[in-house]
Amino acid sequence: MAKKKKPTDLRDLLRSTPELSLAGIDPRSTPGFDGGKKKGAAALADGAGRLETLQEQLFAESRFGGESAVLLVLQGMDTSGKGGIVRHVIGVVDPQGIHHHAFKSPTPEELRHSFLWRVRRQLPGHGMIGVFDRSHYEDVLIHRVRGLSPAEEIEKRYAAIRKFEDGIAASGTRVLKVMLHISKQEQESRLAKRLRREDKYWKYSPVDVDERAYWDQYQEAYGLAIGRTDTDDAPWYVVPADRKWYARLAVQRLLTATLEDMDLAWPAPAFDVKAEKKRLAAS
Repeated sequence: MAKKKKPTDLRDLLRSTPELSLAGIDPRSTPGFDGGKKKGAAALADGAGRLETLQEQLFAESRFGGESAVLLVLQGMDTSGKGGIVRHVIGVVDPQGIHHHAFKSPTPEELRHSFLWRVRRQLPGHGMIGVFDRSHYEDVLIHRVRGLSPAEEIEKRYAAIRKFEDGIAASGTRVLKVMLHISKQEQESRLAKRLRREDKYWKYSPVDVDERAYWDQYQEAYGLAIGRTDTDDAPWYVVPADRKWYARLAVQRLLTATLEDMDLAWPAPAFDVKAEKKRLAAS
């Protein structure tokens, strides 16, 4: 029987580079995958079991002293598919091993602290996969585009983010950052769909249309933020996101590969298995 081909490690294809140019990445492309939507959906379903096992091993190790964790940061323009990633990729694993947080505009209390204060409070504990739907990167992206902070302050924040993420990695947490790269045309299509369906009105915000006027500035801001904060311990991956099925598959494979690198294993039993089987049978 022919050996099953191992899926391409998308980290090699999607990893950001110092010369990153979002304009040079086709949002409709499917790097590392030569099938269509149907084949992609099947691949996503096939990979769910492996991801679920790895997540459970991570969680199980923490019950016996393991101190590892994973932080998945999801960034992207509105409608880029962050919620779909959470539902279709993260949603297949045991929820008790997941800490998901969607960052909104800072509260008055949060504004009284450093911009990283509220982020530290949401970091995953041992054995957990943390998922940030938006993150501390909003404090350099929006601030740069809308001029909410001076340029020198934003540069200081890039440095603060690098130091912050270095500390996270040093503590035993793997950091995985994903930018979901969507085209302006696809965003328009998705927003229009929300306006056509009553059950999608709640997802629509007039502010999304306002932000479209700053599209080019956001693309530039993303490129700068990624370039300033991409490190080997906290890498950035740019995932083409016009095709939702591909983005979900790509993030699943990126997360799976990250967990596989951690050499996770089931904790050894602290009891005699054979003896316990006999006791159970006799009970």
